[in-house]
Amino acid sequence: MEGNELNLTETTEANQTTAEESALHEVDGATAHEHAHSHEHAHSHEPAPSLNPELMREVAVEVPADEVSTAYRTAIKRYRKQARIPGFRAGKVPESLVRSRFAKELREEVLQALVSERFRQAIVERKLQPVSEPQLLDLQLTDGEPLRFKAAFEVLPQFDVTGYDSVRVEKPEAELTKEEFAAELDRLMDTQATVETVEEERALADGDWAEVQFRGEFKPLAQTVTEEGVADTSPARPPIEGEDVLIEVGGRETMQAFSDALRGAKAGQELSLEVAYPAEFGDRGLAGETVNYELTVKAIKRKTFPARDAELARQLGNKESWEEFESELRERIATRKREALESGATNKMLEEIIARHSFPVPESFVQQRIDARLEQGLRALARQGMKPDEMRKLDFARLRAAQRAEAEREVRASLVVDRIADAENVAVSDDDLNGEVMMLSMQMREPYETLRERLMEEGGLQRLRQEMRREKTGRLLYERLAG
Repeated sequence: MEGNELNLTETTEANQTTAEESALHEVDGATAHEHAHSHEHAHSHEPAPSLNPELMREVAVEVPADEVSTAYRTAIKRYRKQARIPGFRAGKVPESLVRSRFAKELREEVLQALVSERFRQAIVERKLQPVSEPQLLDLQLTDGEPLRFKAAFEVLPQFDVTGYDSVRVEKPEAELTKEEFAAELDRLMDTQATVETVEEERALADGDWAEVQFRGEFKPLAQTVTEEGVADTSPARPPIEGEDVLIEVGGRETMQAFSDALRGAKAGQELSLEVAYPAEFGDRGLAGETVNYELTVKAIKRKTFPARDAELARQLGNKESWEEFESELRERIATRKREALESGATNKMLEEIIARHSFPVPESFVQQRIDARLEQGLRALARQGMKPDEMRKLDFARLRAAQRAEAEREVRASLVVDRIADAENVAVSDDDLNGEVMMLSMQMREPYETLRERLMEEGGLQRLRQEMRREKTGRLLYERLAG
């Protein structure tokens, strides 16, 4: 069954922890164990999780009455020997009392003894491989009578990935430009700068930093002429405000409208300006918008940068000279750019491959992905300061529904990449896996052996190997198909 254990409680009696309760528990007490590879715990959202009808299979199993009686006698014998009931010596408790007092326990023990093994035999005989937790249906168990039950589960979809190697993707130009390096270096140097107030009374000039307070009102995007005049028909948006914000006059990252308005202004001066943000502006909340600002210059600031010398090189990168530090920094930035561009091209290539395949996906996989995405979202909210009590008030039904499309896409992508990995005989060695666990242990500051043992117990080690295999498959395809 590839690691799946049969749930021996009938689906109508199941009382499992819901996914959101489990996720909240994770946020409440296990935030310290968060790591880069998400846990895909198989939480159940309902007592009887739905299965995809196209992938659902069902087996009917019957165990002879004599085997049922033997299992009951074995269980009763053990309970008679171990039961401690007032008025009876150990081992002398009447069988009838054991049957009535421990009816539920006896039933569960008989099921444990008979159901799992017979289910495994049934799926081996029928050459089926469940990928979801089997659900017991129509269970009939009475001492002296045959045990009958049906088990429903999902199997992997059948689809062909032939032709995946015909996809082509353009290899991006990954060379680092002088302008890109200069911008990155400027950002780094900005973190080392000190800011001082200009005491002399003078006007702002290029290179100065204006400390401002502002309020911005969004200009209506749509207006309608009525009998009463012009009416705003665009959705109302709250104003944007800022306090003690630094703006570089004439700076490369400063909108020209701000530089033009601030240039020549003095501390204490109030200004009004209109800023039209381009559609491609980095802040999506401002992209394509026009904002009317009321702005007050509070002070003129100057930034002082440290000398680019050996002392700063040792401080920033433990290098003996600035030239050595700058060379390593350029290489590091170039590598980061190349990896980002190659990752984007790889994702584009995989999306095209995945789009060629249409097949049903196991509902159990989709629910697991929704659970994992929900847990990640709750942890993000926890990092932002939201308390578990506040999280419990969230509309989890709506949150789960919102995650479904992306979760289904991720499951489909994983199945396609796994099938290609099979075709390419991609494998992850134990050494590579242990190396990844070592990296995680350093990131999480958790001892290697402790982390490895925990991952093994949670099934995380196998999931980590799967993720590494998929990443390796993506790299292999990129190297072969990018041109």
